Amino acid sequence: MSHVNARLTVHGRRLIVDRVAAGRPVAHVAAELGVSRQTAYRWVRRFRTEGHTGLRDRSSRPRSTPTRTSSEREQAVLAARHSVRFGPLRIAALTGVPARTVSRILHRHGVPRLAECDPLTGAPIRAVRTTTNRYERARPGELVHLDVKKLGRIPEGGGWRAHGRSEQVKGRGIGYDYVHVAIDDHTRIGYAEVLADEKGVTAAQFLTRAAEYFAVNGIHRIERVITDNAFAYRNSAAFHKAVTDLGAVQRFIKPHCPWTNGKAERFNRTLQTEWAYRQIFTSSTHRQTALAPWLQHYNTERIHTGIGTTPLTRVSPT
Repeated sequence: MSHVNARLTVHGRRLIVDRVAAGRPVAHVAAELGVSRQTAYRWVRRFRTEGHTGLRDRSSRPRSTPTRTSSEREQAVLAARHSVRFGPLRIAALTGVPARTVSRILHRHGVPRLAECDPLTGAPIRAVRTTTNRYERARPGELVHLDVKKLGRIPEGGGWRAHGRSEQVKGRGIGYDYVHVAIDDHTRIGYAEVLADEKGVTAAQFLTRAAEYFAVNGIHRIERVITDNAFAYRNSAAFHKAVTDLGAVQRFIKPHCPWTNGKAERFNRTLQTEWAYRQIFTSSTHRQTALAPWLQHYNTERIHTGIGTTPLTRVSPT
């Protein structure tokens, strides 16, 4: 099939050949069909040397690609993706292959995006909806996103991820851990704690500790706080007081529009993928213990694809 901008199909090329064979000047035939003389001569020459086969489309692929990534390096990229389940930037750091090349290799081999895969097994599980509407605040502390993510508690000895789904695994009915998260809109510095509930007093205390964490990392003032419309955020006097004590203004997202708080939602997903479901934990305490080291890694070592660097670097680029 000809490309979308081609003036000639196989039939048009045959017309050129037939009219020239009938004695018409090549320049006149080219003008009639809206192509250059060089193009008309090329198809006539191909027909004379190759016959009807010469009028078919040829591949535009070069005869040789000496700079193409070797199959060994491609396999190294695929193996890294399978074993660590990271994105192109982090695979590039592990394999030495440029991130753009990693993306092309993964696409060429039909590897699904991380967002479409189970965070523990890497198996494709769902399709995703994306949006091109993005925003970012101009300075650190201008806007902080808050949210709570519920995670099922893990029974002592491990749950179904460790032992499979069976009657012997008593994981149902033991309740939830509530992961409170806060993320700065500009720098993407994130903070999280695993707490016992999502009440207003608990959320207020978490906000105070989050502000202290941000201050230690260079964000000394929080100007605005944005949350969803959960009861603890909208109706708790303790939470409203915590916001006021920080000298901040509280904002709420539009109902049923969680993407307005998208950075917190994305942080939740990263927490699940790279911490909560990254490995098999034998208890909730085991999982909770792994949170602080992961937060340190997230803020100081992990390259954030949305900003192209680590979150801490954005507080003070120098």
